[in-house]
Amino acid sequence: MSGTETVQPELEFVAFVGIDWADQKHVWCLQAAGSTQREFGELEHKPETVEAWVGELCRRFDSGPIAVAVEQVKGALVCMLRKYECLHLFPVPSTMSAAMRKALYPSGAKDDPRDADLLLDLLVQHRDRLWHLQPDNEGTRRVQNLVEERRKLVEEKTAQINRLIGSLKIYFPQMLQWFERLDRKLVCDFLERWPSLEELKKVPPAELRKFFRQRQGRHHELTEDRIHGIVQAMPAIQDRAVIEAKGAVVQVIAQLLRSLLEGIANLDRKIEEAAGAHPDFFIFQSLPGAGAALAPRLLAVLGSQRDRYDNADEVQKHTGIAPVTESSGKKKWVHFRWACAKFPRQSFHEWAGHTIGHSVWARAYYQQQRGRGKDHHAAVRALAFKWIRIVFRCWKDRVVYDENKYLAALAKRGSPLNSVLLTTTSTTV
Repeated sequence: MSGTETVQPELEFVAFVGIDWADQKHVWCLQAAGSTQREFGELEHKPETVEAWVGELCRRFDSGPIAVAVEQVKGALVCMLRKYECLHLFPVPSTMSAAMRKALYPSGAKDDPRDADLLLDLLVQHRDRLWHLQPDNEGTRRVQNLVEERRKLVEEKTAQINRLIGSLKIYFPQMLQWFERLDRKLVCDFLERWPSLEELKKVPPAELRKFFRQRQGRHHELTEDRIHGIVQAMPAIQDRAVIEAKGAVVQVIAQLLRSLLEGIANLDRKIEEAAGAHPDFFIFQSLPGAGAALAPRLLAVLGSQRDRYDNADEVQKHTGIAPVTESSGKKKWVHFRWACAKFPRQSFHEWAGHTIGHSVWARAYYQQQRGRGKDHHAAVRALAFKWIRIVFRCWKDRVVYDENKYLAALAKRGSPLNSVLLTTTSTTV
């Protein structure tokens, strides 16, 4: 999510460095421009050590631009090196370096100096195949980091809910009937206080009514249904050893879920503030179905550098929405793109799915794709593919999305989708 841009032709590097990173110590390989001699060394992962090493490189090469290849995109080392203006980072996909290592060293032999040397080979000989890391401005990076961290917390919340459901199914399955969703503070409070049916049945109905009234207001009918269910409930198992262990774990999960819910809510407030202050946010706010969660994510994907992508095709490939075509002899097949940035693909895929209920043409196009035999996710990816072209144009021109304008454009150019729209409209009427 840090942003990428192809190498500018006029930039002449004074030196090239390949770094094989590790947790505590990195191995580097350096080659000065115009030379074939290579130097090797080690670098401790400490801010002071890195500062001294970069300072020495700047003095040696008179602060000229130095290209650095590393198998990271946004890890600890990349974040540390990004603050130095003289260093130009080129992240190397691990699949690329692994394939080259396998081709050059079929025995499988591997060591850190050799890997650093391999990264340097890729940087010197195949730099046109790599991306030049160019961070966005601070406001955009703030949105990018916040939405990515929020996504991680959401995934962690999902994992904990799945774990909670698995435990409850064994000894307390009634909870899944009484509460439609478990990712609620009400459920966390409930399970922390009464983690088993045995404990819950000892509670007087008046206390239960007070508990629900304080947390969800006057939902009298729902409260009475739950209390009735508690009275009628029968234990799923009688094994005290299992109930005790599962109940203890469920209480811990409830505490974790409470912290995650509070953390996500806090990030939501920060994202709203950061996105609202961004000069391009109005573009993504105008997109149908984007909403408070997805509009900042789409902003984070495209960033603020308009010259990063020459056309929408590059965005489609970078986000992993564009499929991959393979051919061999007379055979040709198209498949899902596996090697790509996952967060951008996930963002566009989720948003495209939301637009089905908010955009007339998106719904018609999705139905058209399903009618051709595509499953749900394939149809949504096809829809996302079309949406990227529209969003890219809005982003480049700094204009909001206008549904009526796009529908008029479809009609003007005689798009096949326009006939589907007309049929849908006449059927609805």
